[in-house]
Amino acid sequence: MARNVRLSVVQMRDAGSRDRCIESAITWIEKAADDRAQVICLQELFNGPYPCQSEDHRMFDLAEPIPGPTVDAMCEIAARRQVVIVAPLFERRAPGVYHNSAAVIDADGSIAGVYRKMHIPDDPLFYEKFYFTPGDNGFPTIRTRYATLGIGICWDQWFPEAARLFALAGAEILLYPTAIGWIDEEKEEFGDGQQDAWVTTMRAHAIANSVWLAAPNRVGVEQRLEFWGRSFIASPRGEVVAQADDASQCVVTADCAIDEIDVVRTHWPFLRDRRIDSYQGLLRRWID
Repeated sequence: MARNVRLSVVQMRDAGSRDRCIESAITWIEKAADDRAQVICLQELFNGPYPCQSEDHRMFDLAEPIPGPTVDAMCEIAARRQVVIVAPLFERRAPGVYHNSAAVIDADGSIAGVYRKMHIPDDPLFYEKFYFTPGDNGFPTIRTRYATLGIGICWDQWFPEAARLFALAGAEILLYPTAIGWIDEEKEEFGDGQQDAWVTTMRAHAIANSVWLAAPNRVGVEQRLEFWGRSFIASPRGEVVAQADDASQCVVTADCAIDEIDVVRTHWPFLRDRRIDSYQGLLRRWID
């Protein structure tokens, strides 16, 4: 029997507090579940504002452990609706050790795994190195009731090495919860190109690895950042099969035919033709 996974991503704005963000997310999760979603992915740091526009020690108060209040709420609804939920949040792992993480809740309400963001940016208004310790468990896949998932977070999505490692570890769906947007003074000149590059690089990951891929993004204006939404789902051929606009809070849903992965890989045999004997240079910073 053919395997099909109904996938939803949630696009929402900051609701003003952790409790209100959780309440909003639950509303959208319920809506997705009513539409028969099996795997539901929320956006990066979904349970609060994007905290990294400045280096402010007060923002560490937004962090919480896993499990903790947010994950407990996600576990409850996952079990009640029999859905897998990917819940990205600001994790307090230990005193002085904080991560940008994603807890993966299986359909029975258990924690199937935790991914901790590996690539940490330091750009204007994205001062993440001040807050987040890089992940230390590589690029593992997480097996759930419905599919094997590879979870990257935002800046991770620009690195083909990460997508490849997820695929080689058996990921059937790559998920990239994201908080990306325009800096106020850059939108007019660079906005269209930035948005196009964002979609293009992830479509390329889907094609090069012949996997399903989805990216939920934030919307709304927070201080100087205008998050551009455009959450989307792409097929193993790189086709954008569902996409949101740049302003609405919504759910984006598509049926992911998992058997298509094998079909595409036998027609585009990139994994077959990899020269694994010749890639040692990838372990070097630069080749002089």
